[in-house]
Amino acid sequence: MKSGLHPNICNPFPDDLGSAGRPVLVGLVGKGIQLSRTPSMHEAEAKAQGIKLKYQLIDTDLMADPETPFERILEEAEEAGFVGLNVTYPYKKEAKQCLHSCSDAANAIGAVNTIILKEGERYGHNTDYWGFAESMKQGLPDVSLDCVLLIGAGGAGAAIANAMIDLGVKELLIADTNETAASSLQQQLQLKTETPIRIVRDLESAATKSSGIINATPVGMAKLPGCPIPKHILQPHHWVSEIIYFPLQTEFLQAAEAVGCQSLPGSGMAVYQAVRAFKLFTGKEPDAGRMRETFESFTKTSAM
Repeated sequence: MKSGLHPNICNPFPDDLGSAGRPVLVGLVGKGIQLSRTPSMHEAEAKAQGIKLKYQLIDTDLMADPETPFERILEEAEEAGFVGLNVTYPYKKEAKQCLHSCSDAANAIGAVNTIILKEGERYGHNTDYWGFAESMKQGLPDVSLDCVLLIGAGGAGAAIANAMIDLGVKELLIADTNETAASSLQQQLQLKTETPIRIVRDLESAATKSSGIINATPVGMAKLPGCPIPKHILQPHHWVSEIIYFPLQTEFLQAAEAVGCQSLPGSGMAVYQAVRAFKLFTGKEPDAGRMRETFESFTKTSAM
């Protein structure tokens, strides 16, 4: 069965689905995702474990109608035999409205990035939350969390904000050009914590006060080049964190490293969210180190 929406919403295992030990068909829905390393991480780990798995990129920029509702994409994926989907920009909040139930983390965050499709039911999870927290613990374990500036209040920003609260941030500043999204995230966070959460508009003043700056916007992606903040406000005392990994060295990271900031690229979150998603998709415990090696193999063989 092939979808009329996108060539990758299809069943590459027409004779195997429904059989014992059937293959796993999963995918990623998002805009401008052709450089994603996620398919290779999942397929290589599945191969190492003897699992037949196909991971499809469902790039809505390649659809005849790029504004196709997520609900319709999900319906066609179900019909094609997908057992799960990852979800990325800009669908993480829209996707949550199309599900039957969600994990506690996804409900708290208000966004999903992983969907399990089973027996006609749709279950939502958020592996970004755990992926970012684990990335911080591994990559920036000793940085100051006295005050952190988070740029972006969308689905990824919501996951990161919740992770930062649980990591012990003492004050969180949120900046977003969409003030409704920023206000909604602030209200949601204040329901779970007494940590001061403030919406900021003056990035230079906020950065001066902050020990760390996190980019949770799509600005810096290959299809949306640029820097989410004026570069001159970055100072050596800042640590910075990025969620984008294509390209791996964004303008934001390059500017930060040029003035001596400690930095955390988007690779950590990308790997660890995939580790958690793999277990949800297959029921098998993945080897995180092996999945990271697959991710890093791209850097060794390409100019990305």
